[in-house]
This record gives sequence, C-alpha cells and structure tokens, in this order.
Amino acid sequence: MAIYDVFNGDADGICGLLQLRLAEPKESTLVTGVKRDIQLLKQINPKPGDEITVLDISLDKNRAALGKCLAANAHVRYFDHHNPGDIPSHPNLDIHIDTDSNTCTSLIVNKTLQNQFALWAITGAYGDNMQSSAEALCKELNVSSAQGEQLKSLGTYINYNGYGPSEDLLHFRPTELYQRLYPFANPLDFIQENKTVFDKLENGYHSDLATAKQLTPYQQQAGSTVYMLPNEAWAKRVSGVFGNRLASDAPPCAHAIVTELEDSHYLVSVRAPLDNKTGADEICMQFPTGGGRKGAAGINKLPADQLDKFISVFQKHYS
Repeated sequence: MAIYDVFNGDADGICGLLQLRLAEPKESTLVTGVKRDIQLLKQINPKPGDEITVLDISLDKNRAALGKCLAANAHVRYFDHHNPGDIPSHPNLDIHIDTDSNTCTSLIVNKTLQNQFALWAITGAYGDNMQSSAEALCKELNVSSAQGEQLKSLGTYINYNGYGPSEDLLHFRPTELYQRLYPFANPLDFIQENKTVFDKLENGYHSDLATAKQLTPYQQQAGSTVYMLPNEAWAKRVSGVFGNRLASDAPPCAHAIVTELEDSHYLVSVRAPLDNKTGADEICMQFPTGGGRKGAAGINKLPADQLDKFISVFQKHYS
C-alpha cells in the first residue's frame, strides 16, 4: 500500500496539507507543482488499497484520473473549494468540497480538524485572499492584530512562491517549501526560527510587486480593469498576488492580469470584485485551459487570437 499527498503548490494547498499531516503524521509521496499545474492525479499509478489525499485542485479537471484511482480500489480523500462539476458516488471516495466564495481548502481542513492547527488555516486563507474569513478566524481565536499581520504576510509570500510557468522559476519548489514548513506546528514559530526562507520569499515578493506597480492599465472601464504583463520571470511569479493586491485595493472592481507567454499565448488571472465574489470561474471556463472558483480563476494558455474575446467577455460580465 502506498500513501500519496496530492496538493496545489500555492498557500492554500500547502497550508491545508500541513494541518492534515501535523494532525495525522504519515510518510507519503508528495505530488505537487506550480499553482497552475492542477491535473496532478494523473501522475499516480494507483494500486488497490492505496491512500490518496487530494487538496485544492479541481475535481472536474482531474475527473478521469480520479475515476482510475477509484476503479483500482484506492481510497481517496478530497478537500477542495473549486467548482467540481458532478461529484461521483463511490464507497472509497471521502468528499470535503465546499464552493462557497468565502471559504478555501485550508478552512475546510480546519473545520474537519476542529481548529487543531488553525493558525496554518489562517495563513492559507490569507494567502488565498480570503481576507474577511481569515480575519473572522483570527477574532474567534483571539489572535492579536500583530500576529494576524504576520500570518497574512507569510500566507501571501507562500502563495506568491507558487506562481510561474515552471518550478525552475520559483524561489522554492513547492515540495521543498512544504518540507521546510512542516516542522513548525505554529507558523509564527517558523517566521521567527527560519528567517532565511522567510526573508527570501519576502524580498522576492516585494521586489516583483514593486515592478508590477509601475504598470498602467491596459484597458479600464467602470467595474473592471485589465493589466498586461510582459513575458518575463518576475511577471509570471507575481501575476496572481498582483491580482490579489489590486482586488484588495479596489473591492468594487474586477481585475484581469494577462501575462504574455511564448508561442503567442497568454496566462490569465481573474479576480472578481471582493464586494461581489462571483463570476470568475464562469468567465474562465468558457476558454480552453480555464478554470477556478467564483472569486478567483484563470486561464493557463489563452491563444493570442482569443484575447479580444476574453476581454470582451470579462468587461461585459462586470459592466
């Protein structure tokens, strides 16, 4: 019997798995990648009795691979908040999926574990731009404002590290970052005791974000703004957190971050208005390689000849 932990390489996926493995320590094979690498289940060759835990990747995008796992009589536990489509019924499938726009995988895991490692859930929620939900949990647990700001920074930096077209362009590969975080049951202890990793993430984040802030909107109208980023490593790393920052700074407005890729394609990040976190997934799923959740979604490879169509759909939806 093999044990697999399959998780998104962003803050939500990493912080969700940290909680589970701190509560239930097990030696497992880690399967992850950059944030946009979500078809991860297909990397597993399932055998009868295997234990597979999946966190923060769309069931709909992994449907065929999930079916293969269940057909092999593997046991699958699934935590997620993305649109799953039709959820299969199977005795070996343990589902924890909630698509409410104010929750995320880390919070779903935290609910299951009844606050055992809630500071990691807060970190993941902040990283996933679930500001109000993270703040509510801070208040429930009497986390001080100063501690909350530290958790917010760490979550933001972990999330920032997951963006990029390949792991080679990240500051830390998601597997390595998870392993560096795992020894710490309390993320505040990690911040204090592993300054080398924290400072590298912090410095990279602020450097890339400062460059992005110098950009002017590509297109702007009432209710929505589109930014165009160049085909450079810093832009691919910062695209997601730049969108989160724009959303936080202008809650009534929707934002699209379009980053140039090779071969006449674009990487797209969409952030619905924080005041009305709906529609991002509906927009992106109209295009090949698109998906996500109501408040935040993306398109991995948008053909250049579909850029104008995407902008039109985006602007019309949020007009």
